[in-house]
Amino acid sequence: MNLEKVIFGFFVVLAATLNFGFFIGPIDDPRVHNIYELFAAVVVNLIATVLKFGDRTQIGAFHLATSLVADLQLLAAAAVWAIASATTDGQLGPEATSSVVSLSGGALLANLISITILLVETVSYHRR
Repeated sequence: MNLEKVIFGFFVVLAATLNFGFFIGPIDDPRVHNIYELFAAVVVNLIATVLKFGDRTQIGAFHLATSLVADLQLLAAAAVWAIASATTDGQLGPEATSSVVSLSGGALLANLISITILLVETVSYHRR
């Protein structure tokens, strides 16, 4: 078993599950979308991105691209949350919450694409 592949797979799947945990729930209800869960999703996605930099294959480039998309979406969601909180005395309204959750949904889609690529790559791997 390759420990590097295990760590890589762990962070790819953890990024997707954290993102899903934040995303799930009514889109406009700020009570069910936790800022700390969004923060954890951002941090783990950034770690997964760093792990994807070493792969020089075409699939590796696509892995990196999906990770960069997820990072961009999650950082934008965090920025919207920060700006909305700063302008409304810390309380997120339904409109801002909808924007944050929608952006995290885009990141979730990118993470699901990355997991799909990882699964296809794993299934098509032939032992040498």
